[in-house]
Amino acid sequence: MPSSASSDAPIGVFDSGVGGLSVLREIRALLPNESLLYVADSGHVPYGDKSPEFIRERCRVLAEFLLSQGAKALVLACNTATVAGVAELRERYPQLPIIGMEPAVKPAAAATKAGVVGVLATTGTLKSAKFAALLDRFACDVRVITQPCPGLVERIEAGELESAATRALLQGFVAPLLAEGCDTLILGCTHYPFIKPLLRTLLPASISVIDTGAAVARHVQRMLSAQGVLASGPAQPAQFWSSAEPQAMQHVLPLLWGKAAEVLPLP
Repeated sequence: MPSSASSDAPIGVFDSGVGGLSVLREIRALLPNESLLYVADSGHVPYGDKSPEFIRERCRVLAEFLLSQGAKALVLACNTATVAGVAELRERYPQLPIIGMEPAVKPAAAATKAGVVGVLATTGTLKSAKFAALLDRFACDVRVITQPCPGLVERIEAGELESAATRALLQGFVAPLLAEGCDTLILGCTHYPFIKPLLRTLLPASISVIDTGAAVARHVQRMLSAQGVLASGPAQPAQFWSSAEPQAMQHVLPLLWGKAAEVLPLP
């Protein structure tokens, strides 16, 4: 990012779909003066079953688009995209604050009393070397049980946060983790915070549920502050694009973002 970047320039955020809106909400709550741009790559959701090369290519395309819209920082609000693409983007744009996601292994390892942590995530995140390194680093004294969740992202994309089908799917993913005695559960995908209320109905009250949205928002704040580009406001209304049918995202925005907004097709 050129040092002349205006502090009132927007923050660009992207995800494989609408899941990153959970991170966007945390950024909005912590940094209400910041203008926000959001791209849902819903034409290619989920990233979890795509090749790293394909995901890197999408990261390049989406980053270039957000920079063309004047973004002063980028947030990869997607664990799978971070694993595959964040290193290359940081190399390509060394001056630009680029913030990624990673599953909350460290806070979960600190929180567990039973020494058993469950992880709900996409297959792509669970297979990644980066996730393996996180486990090596922070979970050596803890048993971590991973649970891939095929089909869950698609339910959330459709706005089915409380449907019988979503409940049945989630019940099947959670049951083996409970059977193993886990007392702490990591939500390893940015889509999953939207089903936290449903998840809570399937879990004993004693189980901690941890996601990383708020931590990412604090990291964005620190990086913008370090570069002297925190906005003084007032923020412009958030702008949204989708690589799928814009109406589909427009339909779930009131549910996931809390208000209606126009969604434009990604050029």
